[in-house]
Amino acid sequence: MAEYRKQLPLITAVDKPFWDAAKRHELLAYCCQNCGTYYSLIVECVQCSTPKMEWVKVSGKGKVFTYTIYHHVYNPLWKDDIPYNAVWVQLDEGLIMMSKIVGAKNEEIYVGMPVEVVYDDITEEVTLPKFKPVG
Repeated sequence: MAEYRKQLPLITAVDKPFWDAAKRHELLAYCCQNCGTYYSLIVECVQCSTPKMEWVKVSGKGKVFTYTIYHHVYNPLWKDDIPYNAVWVQLDEGLIMMSKIVGAKNEEIYVGMPVEVVYDDITEEVTLPKFKPVG
């Protein structure tokens, strides 16, 4: 595995289940056990205010909700990737998560593009969920 030189996510005890699942190539979301609302961040449910939240496996399928293409270097660690994309994917379960599209040129990305999760094992400890176009 090549040395990874960019920032790594700060894995805490709270979100460790998400990162452990990503390492197994599974995608988890935080879900309210009372009303079924999904979240990508650890929160108490804002739909019904219940503290009964749990990590659950989700499909990993969705559509591009919005995106941006970076053409300027904001962090020197990313200079070799210019231009690169950042996308917000709305999963079929309803939650929106930020990631990256792989397997497509930046100019091919569009709002509503169907995508599915893929996994990038960037270090022995960290796997990043990314998305690729479907079809």
